[in-house]
Amino acid sequence: MSGLNAPSRVKNILLVHGAFVGGSGWQSVYQLLQQQGYQVAVMQNPTSSLADDVARTKDAIAAMQGPVLLVGHSYGGAVITEAGNDPKVKGLVYIAAFVPDAGESVKTLVDSFPSDAPHAPIIPAQDGFVRLDKQKFAASFADDIPSPLADFIAASQIPWGLAALTGTVTVPSWKAKPSWYLLAKDDKMIPALAQQQMANRAGALVCEVSGSHAIYISQSEAVAALIAKASLL
Repeated sequence: MSGLNAPSRVKNILLVHGAFVGGSGWQSVYQLLQQQGYQVAVMQNPTSSLADDVARTKDAIAAMQGPVLLVGHSYGGAVITEAGNDPKVKGLVYIAAFVPDAGESVKTLVDSFPSDAPHAPIIPAQDGFVRLDKQKFAASFADDIPSPLADFIAASQIPWGLAALTGTVTVPSWKAKPSWYLLAKDDKMIPALAQQQMANRAGALVCEVSGSHAIYISQSEAVAALIAKASLL
């Protein structure tokens, strides 16, 4: 009876966005997964502090019925690394994301990037929040999506709290749970080499795809395909 050997599938997917952007960027990935029968929820974190974003993510996990697969883009990788310790979480999928170890923050990881690597055009903090330079946003974050969309995302960006940037992970869930990593080879926000190193350290299964930091928009089919693969635990 082949059905007895069929892999189980995690049907609950929680998508966690990164810094400067909201959950709406996941629309295409959300639709693709919905069409495949998954129950998909999309976070809308304030990105004001890592602790707050982790708490909100845990609330969303609690609201889902059954095992959950967490998916994080960029800073969302730090969020799922901490929130993934929830017993309902069965696996982690990182999309061009930060993967901190214990005691590390996104800032810690950014500070370790090679000096000659592209760096995010962050405007100095105001009132405890940072933003990306709107004029440089498309070239750094989303140079492979239509210009009108990239310009809109730049204009509607969400300020990123310094407490989110510097918030440290206590217990990295990837040490106890399986993980997957989609590496954006043309990323100008998180260098591809840094992505590879973080993924390797976490023991993640790596899938390399050509695309910018906005790969969850520009290559949504590849992103959805990796999430579907990861769901077969």
